[in-house]
Amino acid sequence: MPRLVTPIAALAVAGLLGGGAALGGAALFGKLGSSTTTTTVVQKEAAASPATVTATPTAGSANLSIHEIYSRTAPGVVQITSTTPGQTETNPFFGTPFSSPSQQALGSGFVIDKAGHIVTNYHVIQGASKIEVSFSNQSSYSAKVVGSDPSTDIAVLKVDAPAQALTPLALGNSDATQVGDEVVAIGNPFGLDRTATAGIISAIQRRITAPNGFSIDHALQTDAPINHGNSGGPLLDSRGDVIGVTSQIETGGNTSEGNVGIGFAIPANTVKGVVAQILANGKVEHAYLGVTVQDLDPNLAQLFHLPVSSGVLVQSVQSGSGAAKAGIKGGTAQATVAGESYRIGGDVIVAVDGKSVASTEALRDLIAAHKPGDRLTLTLYRGAKKISVSVQLGRQPSSPPG
Repeated sequence: MPRLVTPIAALAVAGLLGGGAALGGAALFGKLGSSTTTTTVVQKEAAASPATVTATPTAGSANLSIHEIYSRTAPGVVQITSTTPGQTETNPFFGTPFSSPSQQALGSGFVIDKAGHIVTNYHVIQGASKIEVSFSNQSSYSAKVVGSDPSTDIAVLKVDAPAQALTPLALGNSDATQVGDEVVAIGNPFGLDRTATAGIISAIQRRITAPNGFSIDHALQTDAPINHGNSGGPLLDSRGDVIGVTSQIETGGNTSEGNVGIGFAIPANTVKGVVAQILANGKVEHAYLGVTVQDLDPNLAQLFHLPVSSGVLVQSVQSGSGAAKAGIKGGTAQATVAGESYRIGGDVIVAVDGKSVASTEALRDLIAAHKPGDRLTLTLYRGAKKISVSVQLGRQPSSPPG
């Protein structure tokens, strides 16, 4: 049975709290639950340097109790209500117009500076005509969207609130997170404002599918209970720093789409770069190579007498992309090995700018270190011949090709 991963924004129709709004999550490798989850359109996660985003630390180096974490950070967590206008349609039989009711999506977010900027999920505010932000002191403010990025499911809002009413939360280093680390999630599940739940990091380096079908990499998996309405809220480490933005839950096929102990958060280091670009430019641009690839398995390399046993096989090349213009070749024949389907006969990429590429993850991360327009050198094998190709990266399209 395909995995059922769902966003965790609660959707209210005509004022009634209901199910979840549409979302996805992360991985350059296609949608979770597809038959070839290792196929990827290489993209850039965040071009801007994370160092350009700062926030006032909320805690020191010592571990805090759950109560201490909550006391320090809960005032910086907000409830977000976004209203999507109804649509006017025409009755196909009588030609008379009728309107569907407006919808409200309920989610969470958190303050990142004294200027009133708030981070949340893109899917919480997607298509909204009105956004209201509520604070712990019961004050509410209208918010405007500074910018959003469907590819990482991140949005930045701004409210005109007094600086003294704002409690910024610090963005921590998600790369330092390890399995077993204790975490606290704070959000508004089912409209229950500023609810705290606790658990551990149960896995790292997960891939979840973004709202636009691309992927968010290095996602954190947690067993801290999160539900609809937690979307956009902070996942905090034992020092009270934000190491992730809660975004999705795994339901395991449960039709109630409630928490079953597996949730996913967008890593803070991805958030830093995305937020930096939004604050600087109002938008995010991702570099785009324009290939789909699969890991080169040593057994596959031996079976088909390939010149190397490590690298990535180019499966296809997107027309008009930088890869296509550079003459990179995709696979020409279909092969199935141990139940896995491959397209063979294409180039095998082994390095980018002299840095070894042993997996699709490595290629993705190396592309993510660049911005659109950058030029880089790919080292690859075409048949038995080792060659170098100069490629100019393009801009990621609004949705994956095909």
